[in-house]
Amino acid sequence: MTLAGSSLERLASGRRHVDTLAASDTPAYGISTGFGALATRHIPVDQRAQLQRSLIRSHAASSGPEVEAETIRGMALLRLQTMATGHTGVRPATAQAYAALLNAGITPVVGEHGSLGCSGDLAPLAHVALAVMGEGIVRYDGQLVPAATALASAGLAPVELAEKEGLALINGTDGMLAMLMLACHDVAALLKAADIAAAMSVEALLGTDRTLAADLLALRPHPGQAAAAANMRRLLADSPMVASHIGPDDTRVQDAYSLRCAPQVAGACRDTLDHVRLVAAREGASAIDNPVLFDDGRIESNGNFHGAPVAYALDFLAIPVADLASISERRTDRMLDKARSHGLPAFLADNPGVDSGLMIAQYTQAGIVSELKRIAVPASVDSIPSSAMQEDHVSMGWSAGRKLRRAVDGLTRVLAIELMAAARALDLRAPLQPAAGTGAAVAAVRSVCEGPGTDRYLSPEIEAVVHLVASGVLVDAVETVTGPLE
Repeated sequence: MTLAGSSLERLASGRRHVDTLAASDTPAYGISTGFGALATRHIPVDQRAQLQRSLIRSHAASSGPEVEAETIRGMALLRLQTMATGHTGVRPATAQAYAALLNAGITPVVGEHGSLGCSGDLAPLAHVALAVMGEGIVRYDGQLVPAATALASAGLAPVELAEKEGLALINGTDGMLAMLMLACHDVAALLKAADIAAAMSVEALLGTDRTLAADLLALRPHPGQAAAAANMRRLLADSPMVASHIGPDDTRVQDAYSLRCAPQVAGACRDTLDHVRLVAAREGASAIDNPVLFDDGRIESNGNFHGAPVAYALDFLAIPVADLASISERRTDRMLDKARSHGLPAFLADNPGVDSGLMIAQYTQAGIVSELKRIAVPASVDSIPSSAMQEDHVSMGWSAGRKLRRAVDGLTRVLAIELMAAARALDLRAPLQPAAGTGAAVAAVRSVCEGPGTDRYLSPEIEAVVHLVASGVLVDAVETVTGPLE
């Protein structure tokens, strides 16, 4: 990763404005003053380097479990993107130090707790800045080591921050935005997996594909449900299993909601995702700092660091993620219930009573779904004043991002268990065969998980199917047969 020449020119231009303001007798916030509630304190020139170090050291105050590397690296990259606009006033060398940190694979260690999502993701971003200064703890070559050791091993020198740089490195929504962007990627992939699982369950429960007809869906023109239904039609095309029960002997009038309404629920999730992606794109194109520099040399205090737009999007996406898991669990439960599964053995067990089959796997689903419903309660409606009431309304966007990550992981696990159940149910329907698309999904599941049989240790198989879903291998296997899913 390298900074373009145009970016370096913008950085140098912005820095010249900061140097001019730093030399002036007129106090400028973040350049020659303290921060937050201490903004009225004018800082002498000979103490300004100490001011920057003190800011980063004091703000690197996170606690709790270590945040995953992809979020921290994403956060550092997004902060670098804002620096490159030239609106923060950091020196070109400081921005290049961030690029070098990323290129070297050095990941600062950040605890899960510490950001209120306002004035930026202060504590998480401060840990990144601390590492660039050669302080704190990082992960390097898979090991926890002092930042100074990692920098030296990578041939990098610590940065001594100049006026305004400390503030510019921590005053952004980059942590919560990184989690939003990662979630957008993951949820988009899980939506395809959800359509695959739903189609398999329709077959396993001897459901109909007539409710997926394009003309029916056109009566309610939400684009998401049209896409989900199109995927399920493609997956169920020419299904011998669906065709097997069409006729006068089938007295059922309608399938259960969890089958019939699958595209409506997955479709609403898609439409929510589209909105959330729009928010993420706008935020990703932003230059967030306080104060912010203009090309004409003006420096203005502002509130663009407030995380509300991102926090709302993070909270919003957690709702359909929870509901998608909920409808998946209902389909699984139906396959396991002898009274509702249309001929499948109780709990899909080999010898019900002696064997428990997938009974407890569904318990695992249910426990996760219950947690996801709690996680769907928004974090962004809360606010706790801080900084001696100077920061009297905060977004809690970082907290919204943390719970969305847990929600995405939970959805992955719930879908994996539905896929296991549906694959077993389809095997038990033999000699009836699934469609080509759903058959490819069964084969993918069977590549990591045994078929029906006596009870065995299930946890490793669940984890294997979780990886199959999370890695994209399941969708890739199906799309080799169906073509690209929407």
